[in-house]
Amino acid sequence: MRKSYIAEQKTKHGRTILAVLPILYPKEILTAMNVLAVEVWGPPGPPRGDDAGRIQTYVCPLVRNAIAFLAAEGIEAVDGVLFPHTCDSIQGLATQLPDLATWPSKPLHFIHPKGEERKSTRKYLKLEMRSLATDLESVTGEALDLDKLVWAIQLHREIDAMRAELTAKRRYCRLNDRELYTLLRRGEFLWPEDHLNELKQAVAELSAEPVQTGVPVMISGIVPEPMSLFDNLNEAGAYVAADDYAAIGRRVVRHSLDTIGDPFEALADLYFKTPPCSTRSGSMAKRRDFLDALYRECGAKGLVLHNIKFCEPELFDIPHIRKHFSDRNIPVLYMESEMETELAGQAVTRLEAFVEMASNHRSHA
Repeated sequence: MRKSYIAEQKTKHGRTILAVLPILYPKEILTAMNVLAVEVWGPPGPPRGDDAGRIQTYVCPLVRNAIAFLAAEGIEAVDGVLFPHTCDSIQGLATQLPDLATWPSKPLHFIHPKGEERKSTRKYLKLEMRSLATDLESVTGEALDLDKLVWAIQLHREIDAMRAELTAKRRYCRLNDRELYTLLRRGEFLWPEDHLNELKQAVAELSAEPVQTGVPVMISGIVPEPMSLFDNLNEAGAYVAADDYAAIGRRVVRHSLDTIGDPFEALADLYFKTPPCSTRSGSMAKRRDFLDALYRECGAKGLVLHNIKFCEPELFDIPHIRKHFSDRNIPVLYMESEMETELAGQAVTRLEAFVEMASNHRSHA
C-alpha cells in the first residue's frame, strides 16, 4: 500500500518524494513546497541488503537497517534524502550512503540546535530552516512561497491538535493500542491533508464514557518497534495511557501557539515548545518534570522504558528516569529491542510480569 501511495503522489499530484531520517525536521516547509516526506524508521525486520554490514553491529539498528534499505532499493523511489542532526549515527550514515548508491540529488541536512532556547540558538535555527528551504529548491525546482508556508503551519497545527487529543483521551478511544499507533504512524508517509482526515474521523469516534479497562501504563522510547509490543501489552491486560515516544508524543506540541506572523518565527516557536527529548540534549530536570506531569495526568500504574539497543542519546537519560520513578516506588520496566518484527519470548514474559506487578500497585504520583 505504501509503495503504491507514494508512486501515486508523484505521478498524480506531481509531488517531490523525500526520504527523511528521524526525528525532528520542519515538515511544514516540505509540505509548503509540495514535498511528500517519507520517514525511514529502519525499516524493522532483518536488514534488506548486504550494506548493513558496513555499519558496526554495536551501532543503532535503525541506522544499520536504513543504510541497507536505502542502498538496496529505497533510494530508487525518492528524489532525495534528508538527514536531521539527531545523533552521531545518523550523521555518520549521511556521510556513507552517498558512496554506496546512485543519488538523485545531493543529501540534504537539517542541523538543528541542541540544548535550551537562547537568542543565539533561535537565530541559528531560523537560518538553518531558511537554508533547508533553499536547498530544497534544487530538488523541487521551485522557491518557497511564504503564503503556502503559513497554510502548511496551520495544517500541521491541526494535525498536532488531533494527535494530542487522541493520546490525551486514550481511555475514551475504542481503538486498541496497535490500531491507534498504526493510525498515528501513518503520518510518517501520508500527505498531511490525508492524514488529518483520518485523525479527525478517529477523534469524532471517541466515546463519551471510558472504554479502556486494562492496567494503564506510560511508555517512553524512540520508536514503537516491534509493533507486536502493543499486542503483548494488551494480552497481558494493560494499555498505553500516555505516550513519550520520540516518534509520536515528543513531536506533538500541547501548547497553544500564537497567531502566525513571520512563519519562520512560528516554526522556531514550535521547535522550542516540543516536549523534552534526549536527541535535543535539553535539561534533564525539565524532562523529569514533563514525564511527572504526563504520568499524573494519565493515571498510570507503571512506566515502560522501551529503547532501541545502542541508542546513545536515549541511554544518557534512561538511568536518571529509572532512578527518579523507582525512588518514588513506581514500577518501571526497561526493555531493549533491535528493530525486530516480534518481541522475544523472554521479553514478553518480563512484560507480563511487569503488568501483574503494576496491577497491584496502589499508589502513584
